[in-house]
Amino acid sequence: MATDRYAKSLEQLKRAEKLIPLGAQTFSKSRKTFPPGLAPLYATTARGGRIWDVDGNEYVDLMSALASVNLGYADPEINAAVAAQLESGVSISLSHPIEAEVAQLIVDLVPSAEKVRFGKNGSDATTAAIRIARAFTGRDDVVVCGYHGWQDWFIGSMPTRSLGVPGAYGALIHAVPYGDLVAMEAELQARPVAAIMLEPMTTVLPPQGYLQTVRELADKYGAILVFDEMVTGFRIANGGAQEFFGVTPDLSTFGKGIANGFPLSAIVGRGDLMDMLETAFISGTFGGELLSLTAAKVVLNRIKSTDVIANIAARGDVLRERVQAEIDKAGAAHLLTLTGHPAWIFTIWNADAPGIADIKLLFMQEMSRNGVLMIASHNVTAAHTDSDFDVVAAAYRAALAIVVDAAAHGDATARLDAQVTGLGERVR
Repeated sequence: MATDRYAKSLEQLKRAEKLIPLGAQTFSKSRKTFPPGLAPLYATTARGGRIWDVDGNEYVDLMSALASVNLGYADPEINAAVAAQLESGVSISLSHPIEAEVAQLIVDLVPSAEKVRFGKNGSDATTAAIRIARAFTGRDDVVVCGYHGWQDWFIGSMPTRSLGVPGAYGALIHAVPYGDLVAMEAELQARPVAAIMLEPMTTVLPPQGYLQTVRELADKYGAILVFDEMVTGFRIANGGAQEFFGVTPDLSTFGKGIANGFPLSAIVGRGDLMDMLETAFISGTFGGELLSLTAAKVVLNRIKSTDVIANIAARGDVLRERVQAEIDKAGAAHLLTLTGHPAWIFTIWNADAPGIADIKLLFMQEMSRNGVLMIASHNVTAAHTDSDFDVVAAAYRAALAIVVDAAAHGDATARLDAQVTGLGERVR
């Protein structure tokens, strides 16, 4: 039984829940995402493109630390640089020259970047972007498209996640569907808008001309255009989605892969906008923390001087071809399809298929049992190897055989190794 396979994970969950809400520090790593008994919950080690859970089970990791790892776990060059910096301090009482060194690397790589300010989480950077836009324009309302973090300014607009947030925050946020230019312009016409913040790419590539028209609408209505590049930055192109699609925003936010899993984020943009931060207050004790900046210096130098980002995409193309072949051989195209950029491939399930919720859980159960850790996306890294992809292809083959049969017989629920309750709504 899978519950035996994850016995230590289940023990750790009981222990952790006495001390930590949900038993995990990150929602997407909690039992709200990984059903206890169907998938692992706790891990001890990660190297290259693989991870080991507390029960000793080994997996090819396609989550890649929620897409924050792009070069691979425990990269030797990054580890060596961070270890050397550790001897000279982590957080110190004055600013360090590395702040400007890493900022310069970002300016060299990112089309919209003239100046840079660092934070620790993605929410730090998106919140800073909105504060800059509001300060610069004197307007309060914001149009959003995508997910932009947990801070009140944004999460107050999501009814299922806004508990504890005053309703006044949500009233200033106007969400529009990705790709819907009519809806976006209607919101811009309805009121003065400080900023348009959107993820330039999500589960699908943008429709032809979409980002260019968003740029035009921002200019037409005097709104600051912000690209939230938490995932796309330093993953789909050296300079992010804005380079890949040839559209330059006014401000951009980065995180995740900027430091290969070390906690760092950045708000970057036009100099006149960024200079608002001399008076609009954004400050944090750990903005200049040296280990993360050291990791970022290695990452960004490698991106600048090698073809690592293009190679990640090429590896993603190989993985997509292999996974698609398994979907086709299993006759599973009526249940799931693949979309997105090759460095960030999504599994999209057919919402109209009978019993699809439990079919998806059964798929997660069988992929985990066959040595692949994933949720909905395949976050490809430079460290994923052909042997990793062999494991992924074999896991798809085994899992889809069971999933397709369960869909045909309508008994996916009966095939689950544990009762599943209380799962949370996922961002994607």
